[in-house]
Amino acid sequence: QLQLVESGGGLVQPGGSLRLSCAASGFTLDYYAIGWFRQAPGKEREGVSCISSSGGSTNYADSVKGRFTISRDNAKNTVYLQMNSLKPEDTAVYYCAAVDLRNPSLEITVVAALRAYEYDYWGQGTQVTVSS
Repeated sequence: QLQLVESGGGLVQPGGSLRLSCAASGFTLDYYAIGWFRQAPGKEREGVSCISSSGGSTNYADSVKGRFTISRDNAKNTVYLQMNSLKPEDTAVYYCAAVDLRNPSLEITVVAALRAYEYDYWGQGTQVTVSS
């Protein structure tokens, strides 16, 4: 059974850091572009960051550029989201999602767009709360 599991969320003070992990089971992430999305109460789900299957292409929402870093370790079948200088407005449930495109040019388009509907597999989410 294909499954994505997020971990690493929690309560942190403004200015603090967290590292989220997205681990895959039942399949290998080698061919999958991975995106991180978040949804705050009463708001629509928004794209945060994504990384191509090779790790050569990444993209970030303007709201997190310079603060968040996405990376992947295919040997560990895991993708990470390092979040620094956290702000209260970063509070949300964070989800990772995967899509297998097997087409480099299409993958670049998907990575650049950060559109949730283009991803096939989703984790259950992890809560991130930034508050003093």
